[in-house]
Amino acid sequence: MTALVFFLGFAYTDSFYHYFGLDAATLGFGTPDLLLRGSPALYLPVGGLLFGVLLVALAYHLATRRGASRWVRPACVLIAAAVAPLLVLGFLAGFGAIDLGQYAVPLLIGGALLLAVLARLLFARVTGSPYPLPGERAAVVVTVAIVVLCSFWAATGYAHAKGTEDARRLSARLYQRPAMIVDTTERLYLAWPAVQEYALADAGQGQRFRYRYHGFRLLAQSGARMVLIPRDWTWDTGNVLVLPLDTNVRVTFHPG
Repeated sequence: MTALVFFLGFAYTDSFYHYFGLDAATLGFGTPDLLLRGSPALYLPVGGLLFGVLLVALAYHLATRRGASRWVRPACVLIAAAVAPLLVLGFLAGFGAIDLGQYAVPLLIGGALLLAVLARLLFARVTGSPYPLPGERAAVVVTVAIVVLCSFWAATGYAHAKGTEDARRLSARLYQRPAMIVDTTERLYLAWPAVQEYALADAGQGQRFRYRYHGFRLLAQSGARMVLIPRDWTWDTGNVLVLPLDTNVRVTFHPG
């Protein structure tokens, strides 16, 4: 579970900061950062998986009730009949013959195989036949492996899409990020309209900072680096500044 959250966290973070022109790997996020940042991309996939398990458990329980064979057998036939069309659609989408969206291939192929296993399991339950049979074990193992692979595939696609969507939403609401005043010992030479530069007066011996900048928002902090973004950032003309947190930089946060 930890490995899954880490994997989805990296996919989500990489997609999120890629929208702002950054590579998540260059920011140097640690494992705890990725685990925490991966949580938004985890709720829907895990919730969908748990809901599917609940439906399978419910169907399996109902199949054991008296008289259930009257409806379980036709249901198994219908489920099995839907497997082939779903697989065909999944492969057509995978080869680009039809466009069904980025989640179509893993959901159709994985869902079709999962339905096949469910139909076989319910049929064995109502008929009392052993499952899996000796000749079916290899097929079941391969099927489960493909379903797990498709699950990771779909979850990764969702994490990437979620990261991009959250970044797009944040870019339209940068007022939600902390506002900053940055003092530096050296001039940054920024030509950003929303960032104002002021020369600090020499207040006497020991004053090291010479320039002050208004108009920044904190996008992220990783270790000893801050990622700053102008308050009027847009995808077409925006820039991002990475500053080290050392003795040459002084930061003040303020509301607004």
